[in-house]
Amino acid sequence: MKEPTSETAGVKIARDGPYLVSGNLPLGSAEIGANKRGESVKWKPGPDFPPRAEYALCRCGQSANKPFCDGTHSKAAFDGAETASREPYRSQATVLKGPAMSLTDNESLCAGARFCDPNGKVWNLVNATGDPQSRRHFVQETCDCPSGRLVAWDNATGGPVEPKFEPSIALIEDPAKGCSGPIWLRGGVQVIGADGFRYEVRNRVTLCRCGASENKPFCDGAHAAIGFKANPPA
Repeated sequence: MKEPTSETAGVKIARDGPYLVSGNLPLGSAEIGANKRGESVKWKPGPDFPPRAEYALCRCGQSANKPFCDGTHSKAAFDGAETASREPYRSQATVLKGPAMSLTDNESLCAGARFCDPNGKVWNLVNATGDPQSRRHFVQETCDCPSGRLVAWDNATGGPVEPKFEPSIALIEDPAKGCSGPIWLRGGVQVIGADGFRYEVRNRVTLCRCGASENKPFCDGAHAAIGFKANPPA
């Protein structure tokens, strides 16, 4: 099977239907790992699915064959209208400038993974980035944010600090909250709307798979509120 690249990997949104994945994108799973205080502190890789060149992922949250679509969206009259802003990330994000690094934050993209909470919260850590240890915590917490809501920027170079990802997809599981999280696109995967609109390509994006987000196609954390469970792979 051919290796995916950022040029060939893509997700096309079917109108009121599934995510149509092409380009040999690997599909796996990732679990949010928590410490004894219940804080999100690390990603735990989960099982991978057999490779496929193309596949359709459930978007309505009601398929009996999750994570794959089984056509239930038609019977359920699923409304998958895309309501998220189509403006670039930087034009939507607020900027917090610290002594050595800065933070951009687009709250509408929050997927509720909570990696931003430890060590006094990332919004406070940015103000302490002159301290090496605080800076390490700051970079780790922003890079662990799966949705790309939070991005760290190096003040000296003006560039973003991003984790290195190959084009891939992971299905997030959140044991601490007892629910299944969103679809995590990594490594610059193109998302194309049902009307053909090409969303900004980013290193980290989370797509709704419970059907309840009010910021479709992106996750807004609704999976936790409804207790969505997707029967994670064994």
